[in-house]
Amino acid sequence: MAETVRAALVRAAAALSATSDTARLDAELLMAHALGVSRDGMLLGRLDDPAPAAFEPLLARRLAREPVAYIVGERDFWTISLKVGPGVLIPRPDSETLIEAAVEHFAAAGPARILDLGVGSGALLLAALAQWPAASGIGVDRSAAAAAIARDNAARLGLAGRAEIRMGDWAEGIDERFDLLLCNPPYVESGARLAPDVVGHEPASALFAGPDGLDDYRRLAPMIGRLLAPGGLAAVEIGAEQGDAVVALFARHGLAGSVRRDLAGRDRAILVRA
Repeated sequence: MAETVRAALVRAAAALSATSDTARLDAELLMAHALGVSRDGMLLGRLDDPAPAAFEPLLARRLAREPVAYIVGERDFWTISLKVGPGVLIPRPDSETLIEAAVEHFAAAGPARILDLGVGSGALLLAALAQWPAASGIGVDRSAAAAAIARDNAARLGLAGRAEIRMGDWAEGIDERFDLLLCNPPYVESGARLAPDVVGHEPASALFAGPDGLDDYRRLAPMIGRLLAPGGLAAVEIGAEQGDAVVALFARHGLAGSVRRDLAGRDRAILVRA
């Protein structure tokens, strides 16, 4: 008798449990992808179907520590779903803290102009544009691969007319002022040990930022003041232990930053209000 989806999920979750903290979820996402249905659709109506042959190579890739998001080719973020792949950082739920802070700051009125420095997949910029339909913005990245993925995501989400994706080095050459500045820079110390899923697959240029992880904040700090319009907000992601250091670094450039924590209570962003 052919193995059912239900039985294959049990087997896969057991195999993945040695290397993944989300083994059952990983297995379900891979199986839903192999079936060509949503995870909810699979759980509600397909568990007793025969397991598809396409599931086994997907499971093998995950057992080799390839991130699930790269295997299935997408990741949900805020209210949108983004295509992701090698060459672009996988959006994390923790980064939604920046959007939450912006929603509190602007409420329903929203920002008119948004700048996302290090746009990557487009997660922050496109989530903000989806949140505020009257807004428009610019996303900048020095990676051609990331810029291409961000443009594709903007087009897929119907936001290409409001999202300009540029190649660039942070805010060099930009002289406009923005209501909302979003940034998730590299902030991992160059000697830090990361999970094989991350260091073996995600771009090092989007992760590491010098011996103390602060190199890119040093680049950004002199730029933020000139980029913010009156009443504007800059939300810059940080590592969980970097709050005091980044606040002090920003203060040296006349920026009064405050720490925003994520849902787990960890320092997650520095907020600067104009």
